Amino acid sequence: MQQDIVIVGAGLSGLACARTLQQAGVMPRLVEAQPQVGGRVQTDVVEGFLLDRGFQIYLSAYPEGKNFLDYAALDLRAFHPGALIRHHKQWARIGDPLRAPADLLPTLRAKIGSWEDKLRILRLRQFLAGCSRKQIYASEEMTTALWLQRFGFSNAMLEDFFRPFLRGVFFDPELVTSARQFQFVFQQFGAGRAMVPAQGMGQIAQQLQRLLPADAVRLASPVEAVSPGEVLLATGERLRAKAVVVATEGPAAARLLPQLPPRQGRASRTLWFTCVAPPFKAPILVLNGDEDGPVNNLAVMSNVSPAYAPSGSALVAVVVLAPWTEMPLPQLEHKVRQQLLSWYGEQVQAWHLLQDQVIPYSLPDQQPPFLDPPSRTRRLEKGLYLCGDHCENGSIDGALRSGRLVAEQLLRDLRITQVG
Repeated sequence: MQQDIVIVGAGLSGLACARTLQQAGVMPRLVEAQPQVGGRVQTDVVEGFLLDRGFQIYLSAYPEGKNFLDYAALDLRAFHPGALIRHHKQWARIGDPLRAPADLLPTLRAKIGSWEDKLRILRLRQFLAGCSRKQIYASEEMTTALWLQRFGFSNAMLEDFFRPFLRGVFFDPELVTSARQFQFVFQQFGAGRAMVPAQGMGQIAQQLQRLLPADAVRLASPVEAVSPGEVLLATGERLRAKAVVVATEGPAAARLLPQLPPRQGRASRTLWFTCVAPPFKAPILVLNGDEDGPVNNLAVMSNVSPAYAPSGSALVAVVVLAPWTEMPLPQLEHKVRQQLLSWYGEQVQAWHLLQDQVIPYSLPDQQPPFLDPPSRTRRLEKGLYLCGDHCENGSIDGALRSGRLVAEQLLRDLRITQVG
């Protein structure tokens, strides 16, 4: 079959690429191995509960998201701007007094870092608000831990706040993620809100798919190999095109394109619990600052959006990271329950484990020099292109940006071909 452009992968990068091409009058064909679009950004319905593919959030300030998505139609629901941190077997509340003034006194009283550290967070937010994307990605490449130390934060603040917070953002327990990525993400937290679509994160991809013609995406079609201008499906069928875009996640891209370096990733594991009544009512993120068990972070998703659970029920997402991701479920569930019993008491015994989700590749490993250069979205050779969050940064914004950039490159190349 002859196509103008074939995009391998209907995750967010592939969908953003297709949408950008469509708006310019070029209609590609997407082929996707899974039975639905979205890649890692999907939502499954299990016994009436909405389970995202692992715990995920969307930052409303993402510049690419504002360009591609209809926020009103997504009906975004916000987390409270702050977190509850389990610290020395007590609860401490760290909030954003600029958005939630009632959190000012609890934040100042919290035994998390020093007063100077808390004021320095405000200075950090102001500093990053004044930085452009270009400035952030031109800054010196180093680990997040080193950058935060240079900014003046104490070791106590790194251990008690930044480490538990960023573990849940980057799935990185050692704060070795690129400081460029930290600056960008923290800037986005400050400029907008952490949110989820009312009907689950999968609605982001579903919305992008609905903007395309009904026959634009071919699902359940694994790809065996790619070459300039040709895609070989696992069925043996060949799709020929003027150009092929590989828009898969990192490991799949490396399999299809042996010339790429290996793509390492960060694993995560989410235990989804249901219960009659939630352990608290606020739509707030809970962080483990004591490192005394497998739980890294926790959120009651039905507090954020009631649609995540049927009426009369609550849905709790419990995230664990390596090395707990490798533990057999019976032992892990026992350890998680023991830890949560110390947090919320006997009610935890009645919680029902609905699903255990292990995601070996949740995010690309973004240790330096991952973002040097900041962008690896590109034309590999004539007729063959590459995009994905592993080519920009490990975020929804990075995925959308990469898809847009490769589409713009394609349009420039196609116009040159047509003129010639």
